[in-house]
Order: sequence, then structure tokens, then C-alpha cells
Amino acid sequence: MTDHAAETPTPDLDAYAAAAAPLLGLTLDPAWTGAVVAHLRVLHAAAGLVGGFPLPDTAEAAPVYTA
Repeated sequence: MTDHAAETPTPDLDAYAAAAAPLLGLTLDPAWTGAVVAHLRVLHAAAGLVGGFPLPDTAEAAPVYTA
């Protein structure tokens, strides 16, 4: 298994939040920037876990999810 975290640099989430907000038509109050960036850090970590999970080449996407 490859360690993707070692290969991928940590993004500048402060800059991302500042750049993405106006593109999404949002006004980001500076008082909330820290909280938004904190949530982006959590999402980035979760995406790393999902993206780093090894799947065999025979794995296929489930057409229907049932609980």
C-alpha cells in the first residue's frame, strides 16, 4: 500500500477558503474564517482516509446501497 499522505503536500486551506468563498458566491466573515478552515482540515483528513483505503482491482461500485 502506498502512503499517499507522504506524497501529497498539505494544502493551504486558509488560501483555499479565501479563494473559494467568492467563487461560490459566499461572503466569508473574517470572524468565521478559523472555524471554516478547521472544518476544511477535518474534511481533508477524512478524504485522505477514504482515498488511502486499498481496493482490489476487481472491486466495483455498488449500483444500489441498501442498509
